[in-house]
Amino acid sequence: MPNGKSSGKHCPQLLFSEAIAQPKTMTAQTAPPCPTPSPADPSALEASDRILQEIALVGRRLEAMDLKITDLTVASSSIRADIASFRETANALDQRLTAVEDQVAVLPDQEAELRSLRAKITDLEDRSRRENVCFFGTPEHKEGSDIKAFIKSLLSDLFGIELSPPPDFQKAHRIGPLHKATFDKPRPIIACFLRHEQARQVISAAKTQGPVSLVGHEIRVAADFSRLTNEK
Repeated sequence: MPNGKSSGKHCPQLLFSEAIAQPKTMTAQTAPPCPTPSPADPSALEASDRILQEIALVGRRLEAMDLKITDLTVASSSIRADIASFRETANALDQRLTAVEDQVAVLPDQEAELRSLRAKITDLEDRSRRENVCFFGTPEHKEGSDIKAFIKSLLSDLFGIELSPPPDFQKAHRIGPLHKATFDKPRPIIACFLRHEQARQVISAAKTQGPVSLVGHEIRVAADFSRLTNEK
């Protein structure tokens, strides 16, 4: 260096004249001989192969784990969707249950009202049938072509009931289809009197007298009530 000072480690510098004077020394310092490669170690190569195989195995395992994670992610998404659907269904069922509970709460009042309405309807139906009189056991086709005249003869000839004025009917017919009628179970005859008082008089007199017989058939007379009244 110009002033003979160094800022770091002391590095000897050779002058050009010194390099010419000592060429062998320079060659030895600048061009060291190349080391001769040593033969490969078999154990090292075997260990390297094992490491590569393990790395490949780990890679395959990672790929398999990645596929499984993907499947689990898809399954998890499906489960979340099912849970959301179940929640919606549960909410809907809860709302319906609440509505049902509200309806059940008012059932006693509705039941009482229904019983009252049924009683009123039964009473109205019985009142509308007050003019009807049913004749059970009359043989089929015995009435001929004039069923009203046949009923009048039953009242006077069999039951001995004389009505004043003579009874008249709004309508009279047999009940039920003809194909269901048998000799032992003929279809009943129902007669609707014009006067309610005469219908009650016939029923009362027939009940007092009891059943009568016509051509081996027992004839009975009864009022025409509604189904609920008959069940009672």
